Amino acid sequence: MLINDGIPRAEDLMKVTPSDERFSKGPVVIVECFQEIPCDPCVKSCKRGAITMPNGINDIPVVDFDLCNGCSLCISMCPGLAIFVVDKTWSEDRARVLIPYEYLPIPDKGQMVKGLDRAGKELGSFEVIRVTSGGKKNKTWTISLAVPQALAMDVRGLLV
Repeated sequence: MLINDGIPRAEDLMKVTPSDERFSKGPVVIVECFQEIPCDPCVKSCKRGAITMPNGINDIPVVDFDLCNGCSLCISMCPGLAIFVVDKTWSEDRARVLIPYEYLPIPDKGQMVKGLDRAGKELGSFEVIRVTSGGKKNKTWTISLAVPQALAMDVRGLLV
């Protein structure tokens, strides 16, 4: 159960997952934030207004997938590391998954890392295709991985 182990169940994820039609249009954000806490950096970071909290700062973020272009600016702003971008159009057999990362060492582009699921289970080795700093004052990096299409909604962490 999410409240006990922090791992969302299929029914939790269905509420925040874009449709297959939206996935076919390019990169899109997935906000896996399920707790009503006072937090809104994701809303403030989205220049397109795709992420909102309709009932105030304690609300769970809501994504308008039609407004989202998958820019990923929100990823490094989330203190809960709960935001990801998935691009199922990246290649025919692989998806690009952008993951928040706050550990050392920072992986390098081209490096192979272990992809982890939400429970920390290893799902395989995947290539790092981009490494983006959160900025001088933000220690959250965004790591882009190339993963098999079938694992695009499962890989949510990495181990260097």
